[in-house]
Amino acid sequence: MTETREPGGSPNAEAIRQLLLAGVDDRWDAISEVLLFYAARRDHVARLIRPALEKGNWVICDRFNDSTLAYQGYGRSLPLDRLVALQRFALDDFGPDLTLILDLPVAEGLARVAKRASRADRFERLDQSFHERLRAGFLAIAADEPARCAVIDASGSVEDVHAAIAAAVGRRFGLHLE
Repeated sequence: MTETREPGGSPNAEAIRQLLLAGVDDRWDAISEVLLFYAARRDHVARLIRPALEKGNWVICDRFNDSTLAYQGYGRSLPLDRLVALQRFALDDFGPDLTLILDLPVAEGLARVAKRASRADRFERLDQSFHERLRAGFLAIAADEPARCAVIDASGSVEDVHAAIAAAVGRRFGLHLE
């Protein structure tokens, strides 16, 4: 199994991650952000994800294309059709077999961010209305693609969330997980 994250996952994508997440809140406009995300994603897929899949490995990635649709599309109001076209240009038809969307009321999510020892990144510092649009975007994506997406209630205990994730993965891939 290969575990990875976005932005990041490959050396070049990790360098782009630093450009995206660090710095002042208005460091990039929405179009510049999305272009950086797709540059990182293309490298990540080419150098890490595809080779792992070709070896027969499972790949678990913290975030992928739906995050770009939610953050830059729903959150920053970029046209969704253009983001989908950019995805197709950068990745062809490549995409995940299953997407888990961990859903949490915005106020609770922001409170969890505030409790973490590390400093919040540029996106986590955005206002509540942005995060409301973001949550609505993720839920809209899940509603549009229910065969691929599973919404997990993340407001429960770690054990409850783990059980819900294991059940969703088990249903999708015909596995018994605990």
